[in-house]
Amino acid sequence: MEALVLEQKGVLSLREIDLPLELGPDDVKIRINTVGVCGSDVHYYTHGAIGPFVLREPMVLGHEAAGTVVEVGENVQTLAVGDRVCMEPGIPNLSSRASKLGIYNVDPSVRFWATPPIHGVLTPFVVHPAAFTYKLPDNVSFAEGAMVEPFAIGMQAAARARISPGDVAVVIGCGPIGIMVALAALAGGCSRVYVSDFSADKLAIAGRYQGIIPVNIGERALKDVVHADTDGWGADVVFEASGSPKAYNGLFDLVRPGGALVMVGLPVDPVTFDVSGAIAKEVRIETVFRYANIFDRALQLIASGKVDLKPLITDTFNFNDSIKAFERAASARPTDVKLQILMEGEGN
Repeated sequence: MEALVLEQKGVLSLREIDLPLELGPDDVKIRINTVGVCGSDVHYYTHGAIGPFVLREPMVLGHEAAGTVVEVGENVQTLAVGDRVCMEPGIPNLSSRASKLGIYNVDPSVRFWATPPIHGVLTPFVVHPAAFTYKLPDNVSFAEGAMVEPFAIGMQAAARARISPGDVAVVIGCGPIGIMVALAALAGGCSRVYVSDFSADKLAIAGRYQGIIPVNIGERALKDVVHADTDGWGADVVFEASGSPKAYNGLFDLVRPGGALVMVGLPVDPVTFDVSGAIAKEVRIETVFRYANIFDRALQLIASGKVDLKPLITDTFNFNDSIKAFERAASARPTDVKLQILMEGEGN
């Protein structure tokens, strides 16, 4: 099949590649419709590695996807040919200790699309376990279905935060994941969420949502805004979603005593932070790595209309223009949030 292949760092090609499509009894075969361009895909393109995951041979990109079921395995009863679906891209070993504990997202043996050496889904067809394939409600488009994966990260972060109704939250970083975290925090019960960044364009996009308060830290210190609006108490939850080591400077000045810090952004290099500052306030520290047992709930929340992700889709490229889509994503335009790729001949 033709696929978008990352040949090596900085080199993409659209070419034929031999990919396995053998249908097991518990699998479904899916015709891909829409694939989102994720920051991790772009990072493999520009850097060739993310932490311990290093590109050593050509790899098909893409893991945020939706499509249509075209064939089902003999044991599959929950899905049928013609169903519109989105897919959870990580396949764990369901008998592993991590899976039995309900934390299959940190299963060392998980096979995650477009994570070396596992191929992604920027190709016409894929085979995937039915257990990790979810039927799209009629009111959810393919484009929205391909947004479930990044939104699930926001949902995981909100769940780890243990939000109480009325909480005040801060999200550091107004990229796609930062906005997803803010929306999930609002859906989880936060009364308002402050989102900080240097990009006025991205903050303007986030500020369109009721309950999100954009803070341009090039103009005003985030600490000053939070303290002014909370009478010096601080935020109940702070989400670090930028991945910038600089974000950890003064981080615990933002959190109220007994509050929570949820680390979502993945720094490229090691970071240091004020342990004494955290201890003095008994700040609870949580971490997020992908998601577990939350994909279907993310989809349900989108379907309910309580979370509208459509404004975050900046542009859509045809499959034949996939390389252009990645070149644009790598250029990091300040007005871009989410770029998507539409497979040739398909519609949303």
